[in-house]
Amino acid sequence: MSPKAQPTFELKSLPSKVGKATKVADFRKNQKIFSQGDPADAIFCVQKGRVKLSVISKQGKEAVIALLGERDFFGEGCLAGQTRRMATAVAMSDCSIARLEKSATIRALRDDPAFAEKFLSYLLSRNIRIEEDLVDQLFNSSEKRLARVLLLLANFGKEGKPELIIPKISQAMLADIIGTTRSRVSFFMNRFRKMGFIEYNHGLEVHSSLLNVVLHD
Repeated sequence: MSPKAQPTFELKSLPSKVGKATKVADFRKNQKIFSQGDPADAIFCVQKGRVKLSVISKQGKEAVIALLGERDFFGEGCLAGQTRRMATAVAMSDCSIARLEKSATIRALRDDPAFAEKFLSYLLSRNIRIEEDLVDQLFNSSEKRLARVLLLLANFGKEGKPELIIPKISQAMLADIIGTTRSRVSFFMNRFRKMGFIEYNHGLEVHSSLLNVVLHD
């Protein structure tokens, strides 16, 4: 499945509606924003940088469930009655994150039905993407899954100009995301580079031609 365009949603609108109940904080790379099991009393939105969401099993195994960028929300489960965080959120790069108090956010959405409809549309579109990720894991090859993750990291399919150069991400993390080994990721990355789909210059440069891997049967 190729990345699809996401609906327009202005990130800055919700924090301004919530007003004083919004606090913006900066996080360093690899710093935790919240941990699995923490009280769920606010939602967050990325203003700058990237965030990783992951869950850890009782055996200590970590699974990456989402990679988020600018204009993405996370932690919204508290709006539906979730009392504890189901995942851990970690800054993948230096980040600026807006924290919106749960009660104030609910009030803002209740008082502006038109805006609440846009917010719901945004959340539904993200759930669709999560479902696509699950289908990707179940039915597509690890090579296709890796290509799709790289395209999503580069914002192909989102509104605005794609980021050709994406932040540094380890092959071990990519392996965790797509459910394969680091050696397989290394093999496919070298293959993508030889075919001209990606380049290593001052970062990882992703070209739109990588879509050919995702679309090829």
